[in-house]
Amino acid sequence: MMNSTAIVDIQTPRDIRLLVDSFYSKAREDELLAPIFEHAISDWKHHLPTMYQFWERLLLGSTDYIGNPFSKHINLSLENFHFTRWLELFNQTLDENFSGTKKEEAKKLAGNIAGSFQLRMGITPTNNDFETINYSRS
Repeated sequence: MMNSTAIVDIQTPRDIRLLVDSFYSKAREDELLAPIFEHAISDWKHHLPTMYQFWERLLLGSTDYIGNPFSKHINLSLENFHFTRWLELFNQTLDENFSGTKKEEAKKLAGNIAGSFQLRMGITPTNNDFETINYSRS
């Protein structure tokens, strides 16, 4: 789902929706990630608004997100290559739809989340260039 207007930076909740919807559209068709999402998410109508709130909190400073994303991932059968592919698709989605400092911030945040999740799951991160961040609000 390509942004039909001029490519600009992430600035609004509408931009976050475009990011999240475009990413999940790719991920749900990806041969590596689709089975993980199919197994883990049964209610997409609930999941997508949660993801909008999550990324709005991180990128726009919204306070609507409440949750602990790590707890949703700890029991999934994830390996290094799942995180690598998730980052590839997420960054590709960002590059296709946005340009600017918030886009770059989103890439950095995604890398930080992937790295910290991997460490907490006992997986050696592919990339050690990440900072642990507090993305939970519960």
